[in-house]
Amino acid sequence: MKDYAIISYAYNQTVRIYVASSTNLVEEARRIHETWPTATAALGRFLTVSAMMGLMYKNEEKLTLRIKGDGPIGTMLVEANSKGEVRAEIQNPKVYLKYEDGPKAGKLNVGAAIGEGFLHVTKDLLMKDFFTSSSELQTGEIGDDFTYYFALSEQIPSSVGVGVLVNTDQSVLASGGYIMQIMPNCTDETISTLEKLIPNLPPMSSLIQDGKTPEEILHMLALGTEQILKKSDISYTCNCSKDGFIKSLSALDEDTLHEIIHDDGQAEIECHFCKKKYLFSKEELKTIQINRRLK
Repeated sequence: MKDYAIISYAYNQTVRIYVASSTNLVEEARRIHETWPTATAALGRFLTVSAMMGLMYKNEEKLTLRIKGDGPIGTMLVEANSKGEVRAEIQNPKVYLKYEDGPKAGKLNVGAAIGEGFLHVTKDLLMKDFFTSSSELQTGEIGDDFTYYFALSEQIPSSVGVGVLVNTDQSVLASGGYIMQIMPNCTDETISTLEKLIPNLPPMSSLIQDGKTPEEILHMLALGTEQILKKSDISYTCNCSKDGFIKSLSALDEDTLHEIIHDDGQAEIECHFCKKKYLFSKEELKTIQINRRLK
């Protein structure tokens, strides 16, 4: 199934719903960052919600989302835009934790892998300043944490469901998610309906694995009241370039740039988001040095 998300109104335009299928996107992230299963599930959930959040914005507006926990994964960062493009970095991709007992025994323990900490969301709305809001992680399971974030920081009652299923060969078998947001004119009857509906939904990863499309999942969430507004591709996309890293090298202080040129003779820079490497020769570095002096 191709990765995409749909945006819809439901329940007589009193509820807004985003639904995404993100299996290929998350598999690409796993391949790039070489994540172990629990880290794959954590990063995949984070990427899926971030991709849907990016679609809430327009034009060149962007989001930078950061989860910083005290678990073994450490910090995860995602950049998202209004085109459905996301890219990420993860501090420790080599995490594989399972629940030892209880009803979830044998399943990936994402909450323990992330631990306690905070979710930070920075919005670049093409204005003079960026806007950052934060909320405390609730369970580290991602869905619960974003549900709390929307209620606390955006003042929007929401339900966020997201899941990643990892195969025995560590590849991503299925991934998807939804964001359901209650509008101010939503009736108590509709809220009551949703409160009964949501706890009984199958896991998102199971629905995707069973071949359910975002449209079919939306139909389950909306009970047939959906009005689809937009369908957007989502992808793991890194737009890094050699020109971009030239700007980074130009920002180095004179002594550091001089040391690289005369001691190392070259510079190799690896993009944290896609692991692509860019090599700068001694001559290229000297050109960068000359150009910055002329500015």
